[in-house]
Amino acid sequence: MSSRHAIVLYGSETGNAQEAAEELGRLMRRLHFSVRTCAFDEVDLESIKACTVLVCSIATTGQGEFPMNSRKFWRKLLRKKLPEDCLSDTPFALFGLGDSSYPKYNWAAKKLRKRLIQLGAQELIVAGQGDEQNAEGHESAFAPFQDKLQNQVLGMFPLAAGLNPIPPNVLLEPEWLLSLPENKNKASESVKDNGAAAWTHRVEQDKTVCMLDMCLEQNKRLTPATHWQDVRLLAFSASQQVQYMPGDVLTVYPRNPMEDVDQIIRLMGWSGVADEDLVFVRNTNCDVSTSEPPAITQPADSGNLTFRRMLIEHVDLNAIPRRYFFSLVSHFTTDQFQRSRLLEFTDPLSLDELYDYTTRPRRSILEVLQEFDTVKIPWQWAAAVFPELRGRQFSIASGGKLKTGDDGMTRFELLVAIVKYKTILRKERRGVCTRFLEHLEVGSWIRVLLQTGSLNITQAEATKPILMVGPGTGVAPVRSLIWQRLEDSSGQPPTSNRMPMEKSNNVLFFGCRNRDADYFFEDEWGSLKTRLPLEVLPAFSRDQSQKQYVQDVIRSYSGLVYDLLYKKQGIVFVCGSSGKMPQAVREALIFAMEKEGPMDRPTAQAYMQSLEREDRYKQETW
Repeated sequence: MSSRHAIVLYGSETGNAQEAAEELGRLMRRLHFSVRTCAFDEVDLESIKACTVLVCSIATTGQGEFPMNSRKFWRKLLRKKLPEDCLSDTPFALFGLGDSSYPKYNWAAKKLRKRLIQLGAQELIVAGQGDEQNAEGHESAFAPFQDKLQNQVLGMFPLAAGLNPIPPNVLLEPEWLLSLPENKNKASESVKDNGAAAWTHRVEQDKTVCMLDMCLEQNKRLTPATHWQDVRLLAFSASQQVQYMPGDVLTVYPRNPMEDVDQIIRLMGWSGVADEDLVFVRNTNCDVSTSEPPAITQPADSGNLTFRRMLIEHVDLNAIPRRYFFSLVSHFTTDQFQRSRLLEFTDPLSLDELYDYTTRPRRSILEVLQEFDTVKIPWQWAAAVFPELRGRQFSIASGGKLKTGDDGMTRFELLVAIVKYKTILRKERRGVCTRFLEHLEVGSWIRVLLQTGSLNITQAEATKPILMVGPGTGVAPVRSLIWQRLEDSSGQPPTSNRMPMEKSNNVLFFGCRNRDADYFFEDEWGSLKTRLPLEVLPAFSRDQSQKQYVQDVIRSYSGLVYDLLYKKQGIVFVCGSSGKMPQAVREALIFAMEKEGPMDRPTAQAYMQSLEREDRYKQETW
């Protein structure tokens, strides 16, 4: 069986595609393949040519782009010198993760599939397309994709006589386990951190990201205390001078609340090792071999990795558990009733039940373990059981002169809505990262990643007319863009204090609930209008009996929209919440083109598609 070798690759920004790849890797292990699971950029074409099966999991980011850890590989695939048949002996399967609210839905997966076929690779099964907008998320498409892949692989690469796939109820050992330092001589290899050095090296090699230490200067609530939502404007000063552009993002790495960490330690009986230094050791019972221990997404300092610190900084206790989590922890209880109940959630035919138990009420891993209180996870397995605590990305809200402090150092401003709500179970839910930021005190230092954003605003676009749609905190990258355009215009005021609306080159459609509660930067817009041809057209959804949203205001200003986008060949920026808003805005723009121009609906739709092809329709939603 040594000739059965699978390479499972992922391109991931938020970790979803990586988790899918890890699940696909476990599937291939159960089919008796030796497996290598890694990011696209960590493999070369020669390795792919030598494998038996290639399995890919790729997310789409921004404007139909590849994730950061797959772009180098994609450039390699596009080389003109590659022979057209260089992958002719390579069977492959591909699962894409996307968001159908974006015009270029699953674009990276579609481009990768097309290129692999061009190079001669043979598609095993129809590519899967996960949709974040689906009620069950990507899982609704992923579960059937797994089943089809298993059946096809077994058909093409049958097992030897007498050998069967490893059943789902058999525990697959992880490659790495936690250990106390005094035990490290008993293992084949040990490391004193969890991949921080390798992770830092990859960051330093990538020119689109920059690691920064920042000091919090301001943590100001913008909404009234009586308003249902707490929205903060946070200002940071960096420890060094760096350049950034509108649309760029900061990845903030949160920490789990101490009360959650204390609860999981008590629940699992880990008090005896909570403050011990740890190392990772290779698990000699595992047949998988990679070159590195578990990589941490969060940058780490040089301090020792204690068990408690790992629980605080590196594992996500409040994540919504996936199917695999229930399968894994079912091995760590002797209570047959609870074990049976856990296994019910692993059945692909019971996705609705899993959704009702986890996603719908936003039930966390910690809460699941509190309910299934007979589960006792060995502390050595903690890093293998819990998902990584990943950083959260925030669009930068500062631009132009706001980027530089009085001391000459680089400044960043973030507009953050604190996530706090009640579920159908009437339990309060709080976002891990926004809770961390909410309680962050002025003077605190945090480590972040500055990353090139997906809006891809070029210098050539600096003077083109723009139509901006930024409801709620979606106004953050828009504000950055407006301040940057002011600076690029050398700060010279227009010929009059306020440019006529039909001549304005900067039009913002802003949406919120109430003028008095969450009309962010209202006074600032008024000041900017005296220095820049700017029109801000707000929509207040709760200030009148009939709700009004940004798409409604766009329709009422169809003449302005048509003039800016068609006559002046302007650019559209849509920023804010994903879901219904982006599609509603798109429909409103089509309405404006159809009403004001010599277009019927199909022609107006085709014109919107041409904006996308010309990169004049940019969307950043979350």
